[in-house]
Amino acid sequence: MKDSNFLKEKNARSLWHPMAHPADSQANPPTIITQAHGVRICDVDGHEVVDGVGGLWNVNLGFSCAPIKQAIADQLERLPYYSIFRGTSNDCVIELAEELRAFFAPDGLSRAFYTSGGSDSVETALRLARQYHKIRGEAGKVKFLSLKKGYHGTHFGGASVNGNANFRTAYEPLLPGCHHIPAPYTYRNPFNETDPERLAQLCLAALEDEIAFQGAGTIAAMIMEPVLGAGGVIPPHASFMPAVREICSRNNILLIADEVITAFGRTGGWTGSRHWGVKPDLMCTAKAITNGYFPFGAVMISDAVAEVFEGDETGKAAIGHGYTYSGHPVGAAAALACLAETRRLKVNENAAARGAELHAGLLALQEKYDVIGDVRGGHGLMCAVELVSDRASKTAIDKKSINRVQEETYRAGAMVRVSGPNIILSPPLVLTSDDVGTILTAMDKGFASL
Repeated sequence: MKDSNFLKEKNARSLWHPMAHPADSQANPPTIITQAHGVRICDVDGHEVVDGVGGLWNVNLGFSCAPIKQAIADQLERLPYYSIFRGTSNDCVIELAEELRAFFAPDGLSRAFYTSGGSDSVETALRLARQYHKIRGEAGKVKFLSLKKGYHGTHFGGASVNGNANFRTAYEPLLPGCHHIPAPYTYRNPFNETDPERLAQLCLAALEDEIAFQGAGTIAAMIMEPVLGAGGVIPPHASFMPAVREICSRNNILLIADEVITAFGRTGGWTGSRHWGVKPDLMCTAKAITNGYFPFGAVMISDAVAEVFEGDETGKAAIGHGYTYSGHPVGAAAALACLAETRRLKVNENAAARGAELHAGLLALQEKYDVIGDVRGGHGLMCAVELVSDRASKTAIDKKSINRVQEETYRAGAMVRVSGPNIILSPPLVLTSDDVGTILTAMDKGFASL
């Protein structure tokens, strides 16, 4: 490995980082991570901290999961790659599909379409939703509905249904026919409503109104995260997603659950949809499916949708979509090992227990620091702290100040992620109570620096 000075000097000279201004990466060099083990990461200067970000929501089992690493090595030796485009397959993807079928059976999902990651999964689900209606002779059902503040990746389709202008404005015009309704975001919403259940009803009324305005016969699908993640960890009231399911069913609109973040235990349930008692028509997965060790994803498909495709005799169901790395055998081997460990360790249970501790600790910090305007969490290991310069007006904190909190927290022993005015926490699901304490102590020192 090159020495630290070389890495720091050259990083932003020849590399552009995702979600960052190129000039900012040059003026403020990023932290360079060179090692990781368990739930801890170590930078190029030898500073070790607890990873409160979990890689990027995806390293659920930590950085030392030997069975996944071994599965990758063994598969590279046996079959490093082959396509599963029409006419060929491989043993790993078939075995994985059966395992996924069993895992997602309580969600009513029984078929898998493999992708290379979360954005690919969203793009796939949007395409399949339109094609589903065309097979049924409903060619006019092409529009999509989604939530403001929702995040669905970076492809043109995903950016179009994204509910945050930061991922849209620079790339417009985007896909036509995408419409957004207010999110059940209790801290900030256009209704000035602070009661979660009442706010859910207002957002549902807005959904019904939008469907009536657009015409149910023009809408292909509604896509939503069971708990909004990158938008600031926004959990809806328990009544919300089940009611969205009912509205979609009543209007012949498919429900796509974007579970790129929430599947495989993060919410404390095995899926976010299951957490709310909902069976979607399509589910987008990726991230934790391989613990972040290999780029891989899958769209899970319900029996009802599958029957329409598989029963087609017109040729309209031929899928003209896929990726070179769809069903990559190394990724499938990694996913098989990851799924086995995920079940064995019952990480959903640990996520629920440690998430409750983390959420309680953040609420205690809110009592101590006026800069904390809102704390969100309580559904597994996904929490957010929204920072304000004034609690009464809810004025968002300035970028310099929140970056300082992040930097001081890192110095004190924990990596956290900044997104707008939010500090987002999504640590590995194998976190211990001691690790939770380390994160909270470090954040305490971070807030004290202001």
